[in-house]
Amino acid sequence: MTIVFLNRMEIEHGNEVEAAQVWIEEEGGLWSSGWSREEGLAGPDREIWYEGSVWNEMLAVYRHQLAAKLAEGYRPIIRDTFQEFLESGQRGRFTQKLICYSELHADEELYKRMAAWRRARATEDRRAPYLIATNRALKLICTFLPQTLDELRELPGIGENTVQRYGEALLEHTKNAERAHTFPLDWVERRLDEEEFEAWTYKGKERKFKREAERVRATRLLLEASRSEGATVSLAQIGQDSGLERRELIEMMESLEKSGYNMETVIEHEIQLMPQEQRDAVMQAYAELGDSFLKPVLKKIYGEEPPSEPGLDILYEQLRLLRIRYRRENERAEAGGNAASEAGLPRADSPEVVIAPGGVKQPNRQRKTGTD
Repeated sequence: MTIVFLNRMEIEHGNEVEAAQVWIEEEGGLWSSGWSREEGLAGPDREIWYEGSVWNEMLAVYRHQLAAKLAEGYRPIIRDTFQEFLESGQRGRFTQKLICYSELHADEELYKRMAAWRRARATEDRRAPYLIATNRALKLICTFLPQTLDELRELPGIGENTVQRYGEALLEHTKNAERAHTFPLDWVERRLDEEEFEAWTYKGKERKFKREAERVRATRLLLEASRSEGATVSLAQIGQDSGLERRELIEMMESLEKSGYNMETVIEHEIQLMPQEQRDAVMQAYAELGDSFLKPVLKKIYGEEPPSEPGLDILYEQLRLLRIRYRRENERAEAGGNAASEAGLPRADSPEVVIAPGGVKQPNRQRKTGTD
């Protein structure tokens, strides 16, 4: 067993200091990372974070778990090896402090009222609520209580378009509010405790690295499933193992296909209960209508009034999976036509040969079947 990385971390509990070690090990191509109390690496408090052969996955899990320990209050003895976590960067640091302060001190009752107003306005304007104001922007408003358009402009994430379109309506909620602070907001730098800010920063990193670890694990599981013969694990199982929703997994399948990986085994497993006649109809609809939008295809196959939730979600999933197949087959047809043209033979889209019309033509590439 080779110790690749080892560092000691400490946390203060009153007058006592608790110590622990974070480590990465390697043996025979297998990686492991984890955490252990001061008793030592072989002690009873040894906590394994990852064991496996995939370096990127080990690193993603390590980052997530390390950020969680930092958020708890542990600090490394040798700080230089943790710069990625310990430095949030000078650029945007003041903005981050404003966001941190707003998340810790927002007027929650006012936030609820403004969120209700946003939902009603979104319905009226037929826009997504976040296009009117994000949750973060509402938190900032409910904390710093701007009372003029210029003060509203000082809040990060609120652009001029928002000010022009919704500024007056937003200020209706705050213009008469009592506040014990002033603008500009440079006083936040002095009032926000550094330890509090540091802990908040690590919480954010914990969420970020958790997300990255989930995506790395899901990618590995999808690629393993794509290489299996016959029956394979379902997207439901991959989602349970990785923490991602089915919608996100299908998006990852689309991305992997664009990168050259063949997801056909996974696709066939997920649509195995779909009648062949229905599959053919969907593929023909893509050929006639194109594959940029799903709704026209849905209406063509299932009529103007398709099933309601949750059946509608299942239909859209099937359409997206079959779109991956359609694009791959269309790409292969295009590649075959190019090869025939270079050889002096009739192209597949020439009058001598009939293929399904329409579709998006994408650049040719060699498809991969592994993780290399």
